[in-house]
Amino acid sequence: MSTPPDHDRVIADTRRWLERAVIGLNLCPFAKAVYLQQRVHIAVSAATTPEQLLVELARELEDLRDSDPAERETSLLVHPQVLGDFFDYNDFLDTADAALEALELDGVIQVASFHPDYQFDGTAPGDAENNSNRSPWPLLHLLREASVEQAVAGHPDIDAVPARNIATLRELGNEGWQRLWRA
Repeated sequence: MSTPPDHDRVIADTRRWLERAVIGLNLCPFAKAVYLQQRVHIAVSAATTPEQLLVELARELEDLRDSDPAERETSLLVHPQVLGDFFDYNDFLDTADAALEALELDGVIQVASFHPDYQFDGTAPGDAENNSNRSPWPLLHLLREASVEQAVAGHPDIDAVPARNIATLRELGNEGWQRLWRA
């Protein structure tokens, strides 16, 4: 059994990804404000099995539901010791959606997916656009539906964001993406 990654390293890697990629490349036009306001909660899971992760996911979903949006707008559940294989991770997303339903949080909270080996359907593993959902560690991003709706309604051209992200990531290329983490 391998040694679990250092908790502080996982947090630091996740913050660097948020600052350099998500915010730095403006992949999510809504992330900067909540991050600077310190309303992004980052939880590092100790789970080593999908079953353990499901228990932690349920707790994080309930914690987000019960928290004041002025203090916790969104949560990242980083799980460095489980679901390292992207296809296993992708299968787990159905389990995450079932947890939302079981907790009666579908329509209240949504789960967005990020993984070091993320691959969109119809793309090759090395396609640069996959980087938009590639994080340093596997993670589940828990978002309040009301906040998403409000942010989307206030954006001047939300439909252009995915195409802009693809263009940005293709221009940066995979080598440029890797340089973000070395700088």
